[in-house]
Amino acid sequence: MATYTADVDWKLADGEDFAKGRYSRGHTLSFDGGTVVPASASPHVVGKWAVKAAVDPEEMLVAALSNCHMLSFLHVARLAGFTVAAYRDHAKGVMEEIAPGKHAVTKVALHPRIEWVGEAPQQTKLEQMHHEAHEACFIANSVKTQVTVN
Repeated sequence: MATYTADVDWKLADGEDFAKGRYSRGHTLSFDGGTVVPASASPHVVGKWAVKAAVDPEEMLVAALSNCHMLSFLHVARLAGFTVAAYRDHAKGVMEEIAPGKHAVTKVALHPRIEWVGEAPQQTKLEQMHHEAHEACFIANSVKTQVTVN
């Protein structure tokens, strides 16, 4: 078993009005390796109270699914005897209302572009490898979100 941690740090700034919802949603996320990431609520959710340059939880979910799929795919490709030179993805998540007043990131579409060293797998083999990577991805196994690979 492994344990993962993240520290979230937010503070009300001088002059902000918490009771009226007039406060920045900007905060930081710190991880055990020393990385600190500026974070915020999504501008789609809180408008001007978001920090647009920061990452929001929905973006982090999309990135985590894409990142996990990539890492799983690289492992699957190596075991299948293929060599990946580069892997790029432009992942897109969709937030939808799933019940009155309740929203969720319901779909994430991955759009990997892969460069190979030597022989590339045939389309059928490539699809099988993406399926295996999806099945192995810890994050995909942890969420209800529908994840597709295009």
